[in-house]
Amino acid sequence: MTRTPRGKLLIALALILVVAGAGWGVSTRLRSPADEAAARRPPKPSLVTIAVERRKLVSTVVVGGTLEYGSPYPVSLAGVVGGGDAVQRATRAPRRGTITEGAVVMEVNGRPVFVFSGRVPMHRGLVPGARGADVEQLQRALRELGHRVPVTGVFDQVTIAAVSRLYAGRGYEAQRPTLELRQKRDDLRRAVRAALEVLATERKALDQGMDVLPLKVRLANARRDLKEAGQALESARARDHTTEDETRAEAAEAAVRAAEEKLLTAEQELAQAGATPTPTPAPVPTPAPGSGPGAPAGPPADIRLLELRVANAGADVAAARSALRRVLEEAGTARDRRLAELGKNVRLAREAVVTAEQALRQARQLSPTRLRVANAQRDLAAARALLAEFSRTYGTTIPPGEIVFLPRLPARLHKVTVKAGEPVDKPIATVTGSTFVVSGSVDAAEAERLKTGLDATIETDAGKTVPGTVTSFGGRDTRGAVPVMITPVSMKGLGKLAGAPVTVRVTIGATGEEVLVVPAAAVVTAADGKARVQVETASDRTREVVVRTGLAADGAVEVTGDLKPGDLVVINSA
Repeated sequence: MTRTPRGKLLIALALILVVAGAGWGVSTRLRSPADEAAARRPPKPSLVTIAVERRKLVSTVVVGGTLEYGSPYPVSLAGVVGGGDAVQRATRAPRRGTITEGAVVMEVNGRPVFVFSGRVPMHRGLVPGARGADVEQLQRALRELGHRVPVTGVFDQVTIAAVSRLYAGRGYEAQRPTLELRQKRDDLRRAVRAALEVLATERKALDQGMDVLPLKVRLANARRDLKEAGQALESARARDHTTEDETRAEAAEAAVRAAEEKLLTAEQELAQAGATPTPTPAPVPTPAPGSGPGAPAGPPADIRLLELRVANAGADVAAARSALRRVLEEAGTARDRRLAELGKNVRLAREAVVTAEQALRQARQLSPTRLRVANAQRDLAAARALLAEFSRTYGTTIPPGEIVFLPRLPARLHKVTVKAGEPVDKPIATVTGSTFVVSGSVDAAEAERLKTGLDATIETDAGKTVPGTVTSFGGRDTRGAVPVMITPVSMKGLGKLAGAPVTVRVTIGATGEEVLVVPAAAVVTAADGKARVQVETASDRTREVVVRTGLAADGAVEVTGDLKPGDLVVINSA
């Protein structure tokens, strides 16, 4: 093929361009040793700075958790519902929703299951006379429902009547004794009556026994003698003296009075004689030899007689009084001897009664009939004890499965685990509180910075925020994390978020107003213990500023010192 001059020119130009391009490419790859060293030299150092800010600083701890209803509590029945041994089968299953004091949460075999508030779980059936904290809880719940029941802790007739009204108000009948229990009570009553009949028969046979008849007569006579001796002693004690002693005492008292009258008469006569004037005496004859003017002259003969009469009358009074005292002393001594004798008779009569009773008792004990009476008495006591024990708990009862005590009401029945027609042999439901909580955990170091009552902000994935409060902590788990619970301040609008993951920011500190804030990396503590920052004053020039640090949060720290907003602080000195 023949090329034209124009084609040859284009080919030549293309070859020139290819050769020129290749030469230029090679020339860019070739460097001298000096160029290579310059290319590998590091760039000139420069400062990394950030501006000082004035803003509020908030320190928080972040907790990841789940929004859910608080205080989950599994509900189980404490025993059978109703009084029979039939298979326990749910005839009306629990329903989700709010349950309140006295509500019927479900039915088992057509019988109700009531819910009451109480921290002591139901653990037994309540029978008449039962005592305990569970009975006290029931009584408080009945009072809350308007029943006038004293809180005694005893399942008494007043409480039973209130329970019967509660059942009737809900359309049920309180648990009455079953046919089996009624039959058992009748059997126990018949056993007591039969034991009484046997005992009466054996006692009659024992009393009619001829071998003990003389001893019974002897005992009757001894008891009669004891009665008469006692009456005689009481009669003697009631009287101070006998009739004979009283007659002698009266005679002695009369003698005393007569002697006193004679003494008084003699004294009066003597006094009258002393008051009568003495007649003119006859001439005094010449005294006989041996007598003189110093010899005493005797009283007249009539006064001496009266004085002698007074002295004799006084002696008669003293003798009469002495005789009266002897009579009274002899009467007292006689009374004491008489009472002692009568007391001895009483003691002897009492000993005779005891001896007769012992003889009769021994005779009866040696008799086969006596043995049968003793056996009949023991059988009667045993039958009565069984009837009394059975009657103590007989009457209206509450089966253990017909009451469920929950720690707090109202509560929310969150999950149902049994359906109508299914056997009730497992937990029937799970209840929760009516409020939401966030359950999460933090490591031990973060937990030390938290405490109950701190404010928090709950953030959902959809961006909704709800204020909350830290309410409780748990023990450290096997991974070293500490459970923490946060309660929202308001429950409005959270119903649809149950079970959703949330993020909680717990405020552990905050400045009340705007403060100067720098990055924590900009603060350096020197050897003298003072904190400093480097402030850029010109290109690649700085000055040190002593600062005082405050709250730290999210990589920033509050500072005070010779700084102002917009100053550039160095965060590295490279």
